[in-house]
Amino acid sequence: MEERIQKVLDYLTINNIEYSWYTHEEAPTIEIARTQWRADGSKHCKNLFFRNHKGNRHYLVILDCEQDLDIHDLEQRLHQGKLSFASPQRMERYLGLLPGSVSPFGLINDTENHVHLFIDENLKKEKSLSFHPNDNRATVVISQAEFMHYLSIVGNSHEFITLY
Repeated sequence: MEERIQKVLDYLTINNIEYSWYTHEEAPTIEIARTQWRADGSKHCKNLFFRNHKGNRHYLVILDCEQDLDIHDLEQRLHQGKLSFASPQRMERYLGLLPGSVSPFGLINDTENHVHLFIDENLKKEKSLSFHPNDNRATVVISQAEFMHYLSIVGNSHEFITLY
């Protein structure tokens, strides 16, 4: 099994976080991922990694995969100044991830808790959420309560915000 997936599954298991998971073909985009997802009742999420204009702050934004997000609108809502997508090098440095595999499970690799997480307020109503386990050839399904437990353990700052 891919090392990135195993690291996530081990982290969840060691921390007594309940989850289920499955493997599938590589799915680097939402369009491709849709063809791989199981009908498990979970809300599949889009995960976007940004940096501020100075490059000294990084943000992971999680939203419903069915929603689109205008970056200028996001700048207004987050009040963090001008934003741009973080480079693959920054993604690797702060989250230990490659493009196409961005996930809140990348926070496991952010041992200094540098990355701030913004979560779409609408996701609170979902019973369970789905994310790549840091590799786009698998999906982890996690309940809302277990996901919040994960966030409390991983230690990065996070907040719910209305994104659309």
